[in-house]
Amino acid sequence: MIDSHFLHGPYPTTHFGPKACILPNPTSVMHIQDPASQRLMWSKPPVNVLVIRKIRDEGLLEPFKELCRFLVKEKQLMVYVEKKVVDDGRLVTDATFCDIRKQLCTFREGFDDISNCIDLIICLGGDGTLLYASSLFQDSVPPVMAFHLGSLGFLTPFKFESYKSEVEKVFEGNAAIVLRSRLKVKVVKGLFQRSKQLSGPEENGTIPHQHLSPDAGKITLQLQVLNEVVVDRGPSSYLSNVDLYLDGRLITSVQGDGVIVSTPTGSTAYAAAAGASMIHPNVPAIMVTPICPHSLSFRPIVVPAGVELMIMLSSDARNTAWISFDGRKRQEIQHGDSIKITTSCYPVPSLCCHDLVYDWFDSLAQCLHWNIRKKQTQLTDTSNSSDTEN
Repeated sequence: MIDSHFLHGPYPTTHFGPKACILPNPTSVMHIQDPASQRLMWSKPPVNVLVIRKIRDEGLLEPFKELCRFLVKEKQLMVYVEKKVVDDGRLVTDATFCDIRKQLCTFREGFDDISNCIDLIICLGGDGTLLYASSLFQDSVPPVMAFHLGSLGFLTPFKFESYKSEVEKVFEGNAAIVLRSRLKVKVVKGLFQRSKQLSGPEENGTIPHQHLSPDAGKITLQLQVLNEVVVDRGPSSYLSNVDLYLDGRLITSVQGDGVIVSTPTGSTAYAAAAGASMIHPNVPAIMVTPICPHSLSFRPIVVPAGVELMIMLSSDARNTAWISFDGRKRQEIQHGDSIKITTSCYPVPSLCCHDLVYDWFDSLAQCLHWNIRKKQTQLTDTSNSSDTEN
């Protein structure tokens, strides 16, 4: 009999010793499919394909044209492309691509909603193309197939040289897939009143209800974020000073250059540069990493994926803070504003080239050169290998 194992580990026993057990609660039981068995399946053959190309890169022009010809001519598919990509002067003046160009469907970010008509996303470029694809779909995301044609390529496992066979495999279904969790972020303006009372001690670390604003704040921005939310000091020379809450309870205050709240996918991006651990994308977690904290004991932490984090300026902060989402939509955070962050129920289904474990470790080695060093040489005289000599 083959001993099977699951990436999420075995289901823990709920009985401890002869008399103790966990109080049964059927409403809170979750049944999660083992990530190793996650395979892509089509209920109907895909028809509409979105092709995202890294702009301002002349080297991607030929791969882009080649892929579009294949999808339009050979596969008879509807191909969607961003309007500014199609309006590239080199494509407009290319007579050999004119017929294909006329058959492409175009859209403009922020103006045209394509979220309900795309069956598959194909990215040509680096990791930024995958982040951009994620930003276009604020609810359910179609499967994403990313080809490595950029600089780093940690999130792009496919090689373009074999794009036809790889695309055919995806259309057939049964391809391995990794669900990259995203963060659901809300920016709320003026949720709490700034008063002298607010600077006093908080009751058991929780937010005093009497300080809540009567109108309960206004949500000015709501986003799905794939990599990270970054709160920093912006152009100010002062330390940023923000309070971090977890499920309504004050956890700590961050004094330094800022703080990064990231997904496991984002753990290999800015968070890794700030000293955080790298976490496999199938681990359900949220990472909190300080940026240059003015404290020798402030280490990065990992919290359960289901908690809600909230970040606010401390009442005695000397300056405002700035926030960005996957490096975009940067804006200023004032006193009284709050940022609420939790795990989204809409992950990015990223197709694997081999499988979700091999691809990740391959990216660690190839892109980040993880634990690569010159091998220690073997001793030639094994008879005198003891640490001490008599």
